[in-house]
Amino acid sequence: MQEKCVRNRKRSKRRAIYCPIHGCYLDSVSQKHRLFADRVEQLQQRGIGRKRSMLLMAERTTVSLENEWLEAFWCQGCQTTQWYHVCYVEEHRYEVAIAPQEMWRQANGVYPHGNSSVSEFTRRQAGQVGNYSLQDFKMT
Repeated sequence: MQEKCVRNRKRSKRRAIYCPIHGCYLDSVSQKHRLFADRVEQLQQRGIGRKRSMLLMAERTTVSLENEWLEAFWCQGCQTTQWYHVCYVEEHRYEVAIAPQEMWRQANGVYPHGNSSVSEFTRRQAGQVGNYSLQDFKMT
């Protein structure tokens, strides 16, 4: 029985991510959307030198930002779901800030202006409700 207790202690703990407003624990309600940099300035803002940033951008079109992502969390204090920019700082420590709109352009697997593989017709049909969608199919 004692062996079981030792095994349980080795389990990973919940991520210590807290609401910047209320200080309460945030519950994740989405997947992580990893971020990338596609400009030299974005790498420089993260502490990478100008020369190294330029070399990285010349070598690749985008650079994955390992310890940063966007994720949605539920806050018990706010009673809302909010998207946050999360930065892993060090072991069991995270910095959390409300994700600005322009940050979505740096997210992997996200289409801020809709999925480019979806036609304009399909996008328009998905946005219409009721009998109005039949207007596209009228024979004249």
